[in-house]
Amino acid sequence: MSETIIVIESITPQVSVTFAADQGPQGGQGATGPTGPAGPTGPIGATGATGSTGATGATGTTGNTGDTGPTGPTGDTGPTGATGSTGATGATGPTGSTGPTGPQGSTGATGSTGATGATGSTGATGPTGPAGSTGATGPTGATGATGATGDTGPVGPTGLVGPTGPTGDTGATGPTGATGATGATGNTGPTGATGDTGATGATGPTGPTGATGATGPTGATGLTGDTGPTGPTGATGATGATGPTGADATGLPIILMLGGM
Repeated sequence: MSETIIVIESITPQVSVTFAADQGPQGGQGATGPTGPAGPTGPIGATGATGSTGATGATGTTGNTGDTGPTGPTGDTGPTGATGSTGATGATGPTGSTGPTGPQGSTGATGSTGATGATGSTGATGPTGPAGSTGATGPTGATGATGATGDTGPVGPTGLVGPTGPTGDTGATGPTGATGATGATGNTGPTGATGDTGATGATGPTGPTGATGATGPTGATGLTGDTGPTGPTGATGATGATGPTGADATGLPIILMLGGM
């Protein structure tokens, strides 16, 4: 005698099943019910840790140097150097021939001393006159204004120099004699020391910057962070309706296996 086994894997909700001995042969497998709707998507897992930064790429080559900027304006002239020391006095020119002595003029009254004028350039040394006796040096009187120079008389012949007599009292100042001819110019003195160099002028503007060198290669990509946890599984869709049960043979034992109860 044959046996019939009926397996019911899931019944939701639970229903009662009745078996009769006079049922016909078992029916075929019922059609699968439609798939239930998909459950909601689980939450996004936490972002994995950032990978370590890749090594820095090699530095690109340096661009060409830009053109030199225009020269800045010339700085101000430095202060004038100190005046050099006076050169040595040139050799005395030859003595000119002595002219005849002019007549002695009358002594003029001594004028009051005027203000001292600026020192003029030194004229050449005139011919040496005959040496007179040296008078005692009296107190210096005030310098009077210089009178107009009279015409120079002819210079007389030079007499012999007598012995120096005792110093007499200072006589009244006689009129100023004519200025002798200018002697030959002495040799030029050595050049004075060079003055300090003036301050350096301002630096000219900087030339344009050269082109930037090519960018070095990109470093290696860091490691990928860990994958976040998987979201929860969506709810299972409802099971489709079970097809009709076939008839069972009379007197056969029935094994009922209910799953998911």
